[in-house]
Amino acid sequence: MPVTSRRSAFILVVARVVPLAALVFAVVLPATSALAQGAVWPNKPVKIVVTFPPGGAPDTLARILADKWGQSLGQTFTVDNKPGAAGNIAMQEVANSTDGHTLILGHIGTLAVNPYIFAKVPYEMKDFIPITLVSKVPSLYVVHPDLPVKNLTEFVAYAKARPGQLNFAIGSVGSSLHLAGDAFKMQSGVFIVNIPYRGTAPAIQDVLAGQVELMFAAVGNAQAQVRAGKLKALGVTSATRLAAFPDVPAISEVLPGYESSAWFGLFAPAGTPAAVVGKLNAEVARILALADVRERLFAIGAEPMSASPEQFSAMVRADVDKWGKLVRAAGISAD
Repeated sequence: MPVTSRRSAFILVVARVVPLAALVFAVVLPATSALAQGAVWPNKPVKIVVTFPPGGAPDTLARILADKWGQSLGQTFTVDNKPGAAGNIAMQEVANSTDGHTLILGHIGTLAVNPYIFAKVPYEMKDFIPITLVSKVPSLYVVHPDLPVKNLTEFVAYAKARPGQLNFAIGSVGSSLHLAGDAFKMQSGVFIVNIPYRGTAPAIQDVLAGQVELMFAAVGNAQAQVRAGKLKALGVTSATRLAAFPDVPAISEVLPGYESSAWFGLFAPAGTPAAVVGKLNAEVARILALADVRERLFAIGAEPMSASPEQFSAMVRADVDKWGKLVRAAGISAD
């Protein structure tokens, strides 16, 4: 073959091969980068967004994780409290995050309830990757001490004999405590009037003062008043009795199948590498097994719990179905 012809053939082969090589590189590079990111993550400060103000169980959970991760992962972890709009603002921010170093402590309200009580929410479940469950926070069913009932069975009979005469304080519409109350009313068949408040603190104050007869309150918010005899605990919303209140029955002992514990879990924006998700999942499980961490969580009424991403995802989907049905049946709306 003449030299000119050989050069032409070589140029033609190169012209065909180079674009193909570039295409292969373009396909492989993101995967390689993602694996590298997972291997070295975190390589800059990480932000954990919390949909509640400072103080309380969710903020405490996030700060425990931030502190322990800072020690083990050699990077700075900060907690960014973003309350407002029932968590919708914070969820939207994290859904739109692309820095690879922003996480959110999501909960039953933001994932399983808000899509039903708001006409529109600025995010979808597909915008997030479930990493792990962190904790379940049961609540106490408390009444004013002057209410003439000693237990749940007596209370149900008392309430049924007085339909619409008892009032149930709720800290905020659509909250896990609101749903716990509506689930109780539906399952027991009692008619109690909901009285919404702007937060749990004023709701508890009115129950303490006898202005309202009863409410569901997070263990951390009501345990001191119960121990002091200022509130009477008739039941707990967890599936079984709590170690901190062994004499208070689970509501399921009277209403079989009842359970309504709030949960908090860690989520990352969609597209986060699997290696990062796996690393965080393992770290949370390790942290929740530490004796000092468990002691701190039990002190605020939170039960430390972890799960695989797959288990956590299935739990969220089940709660979306469960609470969606209740919200529709009860006609709850935040709009």
